[in-house]
Amino acid sequence: MTSYLISGAELPNGTRADVAIRDGHFVDPSEVSGRKGTVLVGASGLIALPGLVDLHTHLRQPGLEQAETILSGSQSGALGGFTALHAMANTDPVADTAGITDAVARMGREAGYVTVRPVGAITTGLAGEELSAMAAMAAGPGAVRVFSDDGKCVHDSLVMRRALEQAKALGVVVAQHSQDPRLTIDAHMNEGALSSRLGVVGWPAVAEESIVARDVLLAEYVGTRLHVCHVSTAGSVDVIRWAKKRGIAVTAEVTPHHLLLTEDLVGSFDPLFKVNPPLRTAEDTRALRAALADGIIDIVATDHAPHPSESKECAFGEAAFGMVGLEMALPVVIETLVNPGLLTWSDVARVFSSAPAAIGSLAGYDAPLAVGSPAHLTLVDPTTAALAPRGSLSSNNPYPENVLPGRVMFTFHHGRATVSNGELVAPDVVSAEASR
Repeated sequence: MTSYLISGAELPNGTRADVAIRDGHFVDPSEVSGRKGTVLVGASGLIALPGLVDLHTHLRQPGLEQAETILSGSQSGALGGFTALHAMANTDPVADTAGITDAVARMGREAGYVTVRPVGAITTGLAGEELSAMAAMAAGPGAVRVFSDDGKCVHDSLVMRRALEQAKALGVVVAQHSQDPRLTIDAHMNEGALSSRLGVVGWPAVAEESIVARDVLLAEYVGTRLHVCHVSTAGSVDVIRWAKKRGIAVTAEVTPHHLLLTEDLVGSFDPLFKVNPPLRTAEDTRALRAALADGIIDIVATDHAPHPSESKECAFGEAAFGMVGLEMALPVVIETLVNPGLLTWSDVARVFSSAPAAIGSLAGYDAPLAVGSPAHLTLVDPTTAALAPRGSLSSNNPYPENVLPGRVMFTFHHGRATVSNGELVAPDVVSAEASR
């Protein structure tokens, strides 16, 4: 493997230092300095972050390869600075058996750009009726540690209780898509004055908040962990704050789009801005930023949801829900939280790397950038505008091009460069053992 000496990077704590990589791990710079074959990377002006981890990615394979493949999604992730992606289960067929989750992990290893961790379905076929083969998926080569029916809510209270009990026995986490289906029938956008004015069926905040409230109480009763996906309302933040103060083991994520975009954009009826949960009010957006800054919301997760053009280039009411997000996640957070002073770079390392890795029980991220740790590294230029997404097969990008700050210049996964000088490069295939 190639050795690297990265000189003059700014670490998350604000100090400047050289960073060295050899044999897939961080080493003392003296071990590679002056050695034949060492690649020198000038990193003055760049921020060195531990490799980013996304707990919520839709890679679409198997079955929906016209929107994304594990390879293309992995490439998009690498361009965004990610070194690990958790692939959601709403594929075709659904990832509700060990055979499918093991295959997803294998395809991720073959792609080689990032570590792909499969997320197993909570219920068979995402139907919300009977539990999937959770134990088999957890024990298989895919080593599933996160289970979610994302895209659908486990709305039956008894099924959710049983899922939490099974998760407790297995030492895994259930990640809930909080959406009361009865309150969101035919809904397309946030419910409020704007939806009434536009004549669009609204999606009330309480449809999310009521499920979050129920589930934190169930988690407390069962005595296990709960993870809340894509929090989008100020009311949900209040519930999660209450639950954490009470000592309930709940974690939560916020998406980049809910940190930046608001329901006002839906007034254009551009399907790019149709997403589940919907874009909310400016008040909700401010509450979400504050909650991420003060730790009530634990992590940023992209909810990268690629769709083929025919699913978005149509009438708003017929369009699919979802946005791509892997390549713009870090720039959005720099724009909305770092530059205004709400998050430090150490905070960014936490919400994008160590915290999601801990929730997903992903090894190798507990001592980021430390000598001896796996060399997962992202070098970002915080002042240069990010390029429009290039890696995904889909183009449903809601963000303005060449405006948001934060261009990823280098990404290293297990010591292999997957992005160099802002361009994708082909890595060596990561071994199964290293990827695990």
